[in-house]
Amino acid sequence: MVLERYFLTTMLTAGGIFMEILKAGLEDAAEILELQYRSYQSEAEIYNDYSIQPLTQSLNELKEELKRQLVLKAVVSGKIVGSVRAYQENQVCKIGKLIVHPDHQNAGIGTMLLHAIEQQFGSCRRYELFTGEKSLKNLYLYAKLGFKPYKKAEIDRHLTIIYLEKERKYES
Repeated sequence: MVLERYFLTTMLTAGGIFMEILKAGLEDAAEILELQYRSYQSEAEIYNDYSIQPLTQSLNELKEELKRQLVLKAVVSGKIVGSVRAYQENQVCKIGKLIVHPDHQNAGIGTMLLHAIEQQFGSCRRYELFTGEKSLKNLYLYAKLGFKPYKKAEIDRHLTIIYLEKERKYES
């Protein structure tokens, strides 16, 4: 189920930058794909593998994701500096491809994008995402935000994926 609501919020990042979080549209695909290529260079370097899916995804494949999933974008001074994708499967929100421009990392943008996804999928009982075992910055961020590992999958001798989950907090 893809949410049709238009999401908009303006906030000040930890780096003191004004940012908007908006629902991305097909017109944003090329800019998000360029950001994705730039953002995943560090992951490719960690694993010495430049054939990872985020670096080989085509513009048409991304446009299909934009049609099937909720894709949020973080915008600073008219430029997309971050993005995240998610969809709901049963009562689980599946989160993918959290990206932040390298020049804007460690300013709270990734955290704010994940919080925005949690708000948009507030009816889900659980949130899931995954990252590589050697992606220590990602694992640190996800742990800080309450995600806990629940499964490992060895893809090959160089890559093990860690699946993480976070239960929704119910307000009393």
